[in-house]
Amino acid sequence: MSITLVDARIVTPEDVHDGWLTIEDGRITHVGRGAAPGAGLSLGGRYVVPGFVDQHNHGGAGASFPAGDPEEARRAVAFHLGHGTTTVVASLVTGPLEELARAASALADLCEEGVLAGVHFEGPYISAARCGAHDPALLRTPDRAEVAGLVKAARGHARMLTIAPELPGALDVVRDLVDAGVVAALGHSDATHDQTLAGIEAGGTVATHLYNAMPSLHHRDPGPIAALLQDERVTVELINDGVHVHPAMVRLAYSVAGAGRTALVTDAMAATGVGDGSYRLGNLAVEVKDGVARLAEGGSIAGSTLTMDVAFRRAVRLCGLSLPEAARAASLTPARLLGLDDRVGSVTTGKDADLVVLDEELTVTGVMKRGAWHVGP
Repeated sequence: MSITLVDARIVTPEDVHDGWLTIEDGRITHVGRGAAPGAGLSLGGRYVVPGFVDQHNHGGAGASFPAGDPEEARRAVAFHLGHGTTTVVASLVTGPLEELARAASALADLCEEGVLAGVHFEGPYISAARCGAHDPALLRTPDRAEVAGLVKAARGHARMLTIAPELPGALDVVRDLVDAGVVAALGHSDATHDQTLAGIEAGGTVATHLYNAMPSLHHRDPGPIAALLQDERVTVELINDGVHVHPAMVRLAYSVAGAGRTALVTDAMAATGVGDGSYRLGNLAVEVKDGVARLAEGGSIAGSTLTMDVAFRRAVRLCGLSLPEAARAASLTPARLLGLDDRVGSVTTGKDADLVVLDEELTVTGVMKRGAWHVGP
């Protein structure tokens, strides 16, 4: 099957140009500039950006990845696909080891089907002082054998594990993760600047939702934020919903890390797309009011109700990123981090035809995954 999209404004990692593209058997085969050589489906001057890649997502549409229920997971993936996210990593939260292993195994089946792009273990090896919406009673000291068991349960689909580098044994676990081909993310941490640097030296390459669940910047005590922002080996996640991070702090992070080291993420939970009310995140009760999710007890922010199209639009409209910069942060940078950039992350010949069509207001009007329309166009 072949389709040509014409009269498009194509957003590449380098620029935005008027042009056309051809898709055959689910892959991009040509990307051209100017008028197309023949007829095709006109997009009427709308933008084409790469499908969004969300490396930190707990669910949506009333469904939760930590539940480890395949049908719930499918529902969440379908919801986020409607908002332009064509690649999703399912994030778990702190829980009993046996529950985490069971959920990872169930979600691994969906990874093998191509529904999910992997599993992210957020906890249980995180700081009690910065645990946020994680059950402090279930936190654990890093243990190499335990972590190896969780990775094994995911059957080759463990993409990332978040760990606090200051905990006893954490650096050995980070090294083991790197050896196993799993991204070691540093976060939910009370680490000092030096402890964070040690985590990076051991192999940590991601800052789990930078700024959140870690000590704030201070001019005499820079803490983890300065270490994570300034190290060229680290990709920083940003939850760009206006609740977790002020636009000025998004601009600050971007000014240091650039699009090559900035990954927009949602940290979405089950309430995303559903509305205010009572929910659960792992074992904890969550109340959502005015679109903000907080623990019923204590009031800590408990994930978000963000979708990637909103994060992308805010990056351009409120944070000053150009369209190519926002597209890299929402697509190519996380794809590269996850080792998927040979297939997704940019509008490039040879890659999967995972595309999002946006109107002048950057609202989604079309979503294509592997050459098949799921929305619009």
